[in-house]
Amino acid sequence: MLEKVLFASWLLVWYQAHKRNLPWRETHDPYKIWLSEVILQQTRVAQGLPYYQRFIEKYPSIQELAHANEEEVLRLWQGLGYYSRARNLHACARRIVHELDGKFPSTYKELLQLKGIGKYTAGAIASIAFKETVPVVDGNVYRVLARLFGVEEDITSTPGTKVFYALAQSLMPEKGADLYNQAIMEFGAIHCTPLHPKCTACIFKAHCVAFHTGRQYVLPVNSRKVKIKQRFFHYLVIQCADKLYMKRRKAHDIWKGLYDFYLVEDKQLSTIDQLEDTLARLIQCHKLSIVGKPIQYKHLLTHQRLYVHFLHVQATAQFIQEATSLLAQAGMEAFTIAQIKALPKPILIDNFLKKNFMPSL
Repeated sequence: MLEKVLFASWLLVWYQAHKRNLPWRETHDPYKIWLSEVILQQTRVAQGLPYYQRFIEKYPSIQELAHANEEEVLRLWQGLGYYSRARNLHACARRIVHELDGKFPSTYKELLQLKGIGKYTAGAIASIAFKETVPVVDGNVYRVLARLFGVEEDITSTPGTKVFYALAQSLMPEKGADLYNQAIMEFGAIHCTPLHPKCTACIFKAHCVAFHTGRQYVLPVNSRKVKIKQRFFHYLVIQCADKLYMKRRKAHDIWKGLYDFYLVEDKQLSTIDQLEDTLARLIQCHKLSIVGKPIQYKHLLTHQRLYVHFLHVQATAQFIQEATSLLAQAGMEAFTIAQIKALPKPILIDNFLKKNFMPSL
């Protein structure tokens, strides 16, 4: 087995030669490190970097973030997905500012008490911002440790996570936890990658169990298979004069807190003809006219595949007056295009609006 001292020293030499220049690596500000870690959960660096820069520009400190309203935060997050991250980020900032006098907890155990901060994020903040000797174990670290040391425990199991955490902790140097943790994550991100690891040019080639046994694509073991759910969304885009009717999603479902249109979800509705017939029966009113042809989209999420139809209808003022109660019960509100631009929306809805209501949006 590779000696602890050699592993850490070789890794740090590699890191100094190959690390990417990223803004959150130029600071020990816990707010900026925390923000970067939250953004980069489920998000590649290339995609997350512009969001990090926009957040820091708009909310340069945790105080500014805490005093923002949730819709502003969600609007800035738009396009990153996993919007619960943004809501937890905002709630956590408010707690730190209003209950902890704006002071970020400085230890791993204290950080775990904050909303939305799990073991990985707590370890990253504690080690990078406060130099606490605590490991970080993310997907990159699992992959490096599993391959290099031949660890076969399932990373999705409780016993498996304990094994990996103990191994990660045993490899940490006594000092320099900030650089070491960034180094091992970076090594997994750009060298020991999932599909194209650079094995022949690896500093650990002589010691890597996976390389010598041909198991680079077997390790780490992950038994949890993602089940893709198929859903059929049928949107009625109601327009009256220069306003569109939208609603804020409140259910514990995808896109909570974001705005979309009047929605009919029914897995039995698989064709446009069925959609039009169903909506005609639903509305039961002749004061609407269909604008153009229905538009279809397919939208992929991590665990869901959405088949989406948009039907744009023009409503008369009389219809709006007669349907006021129905629209209110459905949470629908009228917005101008300028107002809609400022609302937080799923990227699917934003793309539809940009394509079909340009150049006004």
